[in-house]
Amino acid sequence: MSEHPTSDALPEYAERVLDVAELIPPGRVMTYGDIAEWLGDGGPRQVGRVMALYGSAVPWWRVVRADGALLPGHELRALDHYREENTPLREAVRSAEGHVPRLDMRRARWDGGAGAGGDDGGGAHT
Repeated sequence: MSEHPTSDALPEYAERVLDVAELIPPGRVMTYGDIAEWLGDGGPRQVGRVMALYGSAVPWWRVVRADGALLPGHELRALDHYREENTPLREAVRSAEGHVPRLDMRRARWDGGAGAGGDDGGGAHT
């Protein structure tokens, strides 16, 4: 189990969510629902609440919405991380507000499988 700076004050479910978030390799993402499914407990809203309250202690940008939209209010910070980690992105359509790209969920999504410790074919940044 990981050691979060505030782990003594964290509810048990929050600790479990953050532990999964820390497993996600650079350049890959899991949705809120993926994490709930991985844990076999809670749902996307519960995971989202944990990330909103405690997520700054982990790579929060790797826990995302299922539609690939970047976290409102944190788009630019997340985009910097995605570019640094070579996370697959889809170019923004002209109608997208601010022309912010989305995650390429088909290529970026991580299922928690064999690649936990390294490269499992995550693909290159487009």
